[in-house]
Amino acid sequence: MISMAEKRRPLFAMRFSTGSLMARCCPVSLLVLAIFVTNAPGQDLPADFKSDVLEWLDELDAPSLSVRKEAEQKLIEAGPAAFEFLPEEKAGLSIEAAERLKRVRSKLLAARVTEESSDITVRLTDVTNLAEALEAISRDSGIEFEGGDNDTIAIQSVSTPLPFWHAVDLVLDQADLDINFYSGETGTLALVERAEDRPSRVDSAAYSGVYRIEPTAVSSRRVLNQPDQSALNISLEIAWEPRLTPIGLTIPIDQLSGTLDNGQPLKPQESGGTVDIAANSDLAFSEFYLPMQLPADQPGKIESLSGVIESLLPGKTKDFELALSDPGSENKIDSMTVKLEDVRKNGAIYEVRLGIVLADADRSLESHRQWIFQNKVFVMDEAGNRSEHLGYELYRQTEDSIGIAYLFDIGSLGKSKVIYQSPTSVIKNEVPFVLQDIPLP
Repeated sequence: MISMAEKRRPLFAMRFSTGSLMARCCPVSLLVLAIFVTNAPGQDLPADFKSDVLEWLDELDAPSLSVRKEAEQKLIEAGPAAFEFLPEEKAGLSIEAAERLKRVRSKLLAARVTEESSDITVRLTDVTNLAEALEAISRDSGIEFEGGDNDTIAIQSVSTPLPFWHAVDLVLDQADLDINFYSGETGTLALVERAEDRPSRVDSAAYSGVYRIEPTAVSSRRVLNQPDQSALNISLEIAWEPRLTPIGLTIPIDQLSGTLDNGQPLKPQESGGTVDIAANSDLAFSEFYLPMQLPADQPGKIESLSGVIESLLPGKTKDFELALSDPGSENKIDSMTVKLEDVRKNGAIYEVRLGIVLADADRSLESHRQWIFQNKVFVMDEAGNRSEHLGYELYRQTEDSIGIAYLFDIGSLGKSKVIYQSPTSVIKNEVPFVLQDIPLP
């Protein structure tokens, strides 16, 4: 049996306790939060910021221990903007100072990646119609829209900042529009006319970090001769901000818990493990289901169902440029190093071998993580002509590195360069969610 939400009926909402979230934060997390306050995105840097950073860098090797400690702390408190002024190594530094510099760079890089992958805030303060509302969302998020041609539809302004998906849903509800994730370019959301019986997007969704979660169906199965095979499956759709694609998106089954409207608990099936959710860079959403135990009675709805979404989130995508005439050269940005290991000619085809190392990979390069193979790679000649690769082959894989050979039909090398585009760091992300008022069959 399938139970779908009634039109405009609230299905669930997000609830969270500031106290409970803070209790789960480790000291490093608190440090990152402090850095964000010190150096908010878009904030202008003081005129003497760079000189201060370089002075504190020199003081890492000061004669006084208290000065060295204070310099390290000041560099951390300076925030992610200080990272670009800190060398990976500095000639003449003592072993202790080099270790301090390494710690500072590591913390600032983690803070910057956290900042880059944190959820977007959208302001709809002065909008009056659909065109202005979509323009405001694009301004704050970098996400474009196509469709929704009736730009003059009235949209109510909102005085408080909203998460990206909440802002999108609020606007689309007023314009009677929906999203077709299978259409549109990367970084673009295709807007389509809403089905007549489609429930309100705001009332149907929970917002948690960069994610939007919506239940789409509930199915129950009672197996009479094998009761332990009975189940209640809740189908859901999860979307993420199109500017990034999560890596290793999972929901631990043992952390699922719920309450039914008859007061009885709703428990997950005793399968253990995780619900693994496929994430593809070409689509900003995925579908999955939560395996729950079939209730003994006949409750009317799930009052609440909570869990945790775990993933690795990538930072900003950067360009690695390497001259094809210089095998052995490498380019390091943040935590990633790309090396041109070899260029081999086979008839009219060139095989370009790249070695990619990601420091602190944290399982992001495991064989089932496909994100690294979805990165864009192309050759650009001296005139600016771009050649896409014809295919690739993986020839090496370790915990923190891969070797991958790309094939190009480029005629001759000349002054051509290979350009590899990739996020340069990843960071662990864990956000709680709560689904509420889900009707049962």
